[in-house]
Amino acid sequence: MKILFLHNNFPGQYRRIAAHLRSMPEVEMRAGTLASNKQDYGVRRVDYALHREVTKDIHPTLVATERAVLTAQAAFKALYALKSEGWAPDLVCSHSGWGPSLFVKELWPQAKLLALFEWYYRARGSDADFLEPINHDSAVRAHMKNIPILLDLAEMDWGTSPTRWQFSQFPEHLRHNMSVLHEGVDCDFFSPGEASVEADGRTFTAADEVITYVARGMEPYRGFPQFMAAVAELQQRRPDLHVLIAGQDRTAYGKRRGDGKTHREHALASLDLDESRIHFLGLVPLTTLRAMFRITRAHVYLTVPFVLSWSMLEAMATGALIVGSRTAPVEELITDGENGVLTDFFDVREIVDRLEEVLRGALDDASLRQAARGTIVDQYALDRILPRQWELMQRVARGERP
Repeated sequence: MKILFLHNNFPGQYRRIAAHLRSMPEVEMRAGTLASNKQDYGVRRVDYALHREVTKDIHPTLVATERAVLTAQAAFKALYALKSEGWAPDLVCSHSGWGPSLFVKELWPQAKLLALFEWYYRARGSDADFLEPINHDSAVRAHMKNIPILLDLAEMDWGTSPTRWQFSQFPEHLRHNMSVLHEGVDCDFFSPGEASVEADGRTFTAADEVITYVARGMEPYRGFPQFMAAVAELQQRRPDLHVLIAGQDRTAYGKRRGDGKTHREHALASLDLDESRIHFLGLVPLTTLRAMFRITRAHVYLTVPFVLSWSMLEAMATGALIVGSRTAPVEELITDGENGVLTDFFDVREIVDRLEEVLRGALDDASLRQAARGTIVDQYALDRILPRQWELMQRVARGERP
């Protein structure tokens, strides 16, 4: 079977399945990706690059759509050269919403398209109006971001979404050619064990009182302001507490601050914090991420109702005790008191109280950790997920309804 992956930042969500398929001699793969993507993943690349930026002063609701069309145009040009070599995919697996697959069936009408959908934008009832009331302009902008996604829905032969919560965001009448299928978690790698983390000249182990926080960006979408406010209060109660934070000082989703400061800068300037006990690690390799999860007394994961982060599942697989927000994506995996601890997203005092419960040993720590890992091993481990993904890919390529 010939498979073409399309992902602006390949491998992305296809990391595990692409590695799995590399061992199959009957599978031949290509990967279309942005030329600026520096990752080398052992799959022959077809690089594309946008020939220009989005039109200056274009209607703001059309920015995402024009960028997707420019991406589709660039991908088409690069893939046309691949077609000219005589190569034709049986199956195209595309990361939807960003544009590369929009014109792919113009090149290969016979190819089947399996689209991966992370999100369908809604103005109300999920992320857009969770932090503050939404105005009409923002609501319209949210709806219009769905245009590339809707085009993929129209062209695809089948689609997947990683979680039931993310799947539920799609209009019900558009879900009939979709299924819920996660990318999977490497539970052999993300597993309990001894570890240490170096930070600011110190070595931290499980013997230290440490809590952790991980996110792509330090921002409201992932509860960073509430987390830092909780840290300020918790430091007053727990003089030996240290905090390890992995991620970039940026806004990956949602709005930036109006005063030009990052959310980290604002937190450090406005809160009474002992900065000597807060350690910002930046972007970390997976080995460091695993070590953080292995030594932490509690891993804090707060999110608005949005895409669920891989890091929460990886922390659970490692046996970390999650203190998470009582929001829909988290509640899909965690039941309070059974395999983790849940708290109100906005209630800093409750976040502090729940964390202190954990830190003072008031909960059955071992059983919660074991149950958290069990949840991931039973439902998301690669040995369960990858065979399902491969079976789905084969059925879609054959033109069968999964």
